[in-house]
Amino acid sequence: MQFISYRVILGRMKAIKAMMADKTVPKRKKLLVILGIIYLFLPVDMIPPVLFPFGFLDDLVLWIWILWHLKDTLDEYWVGEKVDDFSKKYSGKDLVEGVEFTVDDGKEQ
Repeated sequence: MQFISYRVILGRMKAIKAMMADKTVPKRKKLLVILGIIYLFLPVDMIPPVLFPFGFLDDLVLWIWILWHLKDTLDEYWVGEKVDDFSKKYSGKDLVEGVEFTVDDGKEQ
């Protein structure tokens, strides 16, 4: 189980924008985020905001659950985690005419 830190939570929250813009993400995952935003701004809560420290507890628990539920999808869009491997994409292709090259993946054969 991964330790949940503020950095991880903030990174996943920032990744929501990129996830919502991607057309390949299932609509049910996008709907979960939209319903979470609607619940956040609704005046009706399970715990009324008048009870100040506890009033925002239900919103916080809901968003932690949403981030946990979508963690695998959000981690794909998290800028700090995503690394592109271009060695396989351009392997065997001549990018510059008249130059020969090989891509070494560093593995012993």
